[in-house]
Amino acid sequence: MVAIGQRMPDWVARGFEEYRRRLSGQVTMELIEVAATRRGKNPDLKKIAEEEGRRLLSQIPVNALPIALEREGRTVDTLQLATLLQSFIDDAQDIAIMIGGPEGLSSECLRAARHVLTLSKLTFAHPLVRIILAEQIYRAHSINNGHPYHR
Repeated sequence: MVAIGQRMPDWVARGFEEYRRRLSGQVTMELIEVAATRRGKNPDLKKIAEEEGRRLLSQIPVNALPIALEREGRTVDTLQLATLLQSFIDDAQDIAIMIGGPEGLSSECLRAARHVLTLSKLTFAHPLVRIILAEQIYRAHSINNGHPYHR
């Protein structure tokens, strides 16, 4: 995951770490945090999203396939996510899932993404998305490996 925002509340870090730890030894899930742009009085939100987008894209590992999380992205259920993630594992393809800040992802990030997915049509606080996504990756991996977690 490549996400806008650093110094998240402790509960966010603990939640993400719990699912990262559960995946340990099977697949690797890392979090690259990218500093959010300061928002002063009367900020240019489009310019902020573009600046953050450039920084997000610059942090994607060289051979990783970029995937965008966007509220208007393609809806997938957990079984479809499991199938998609298994296809990346089968192809030995690293992925980098981009999580935007409060303004979302820039158009540059969306154009660079091979897949644009949504977790929900609801809007979530971007720190919370880290935990939800980490749990869904763990759940998808559990499905793919026949573990009883997914019921």
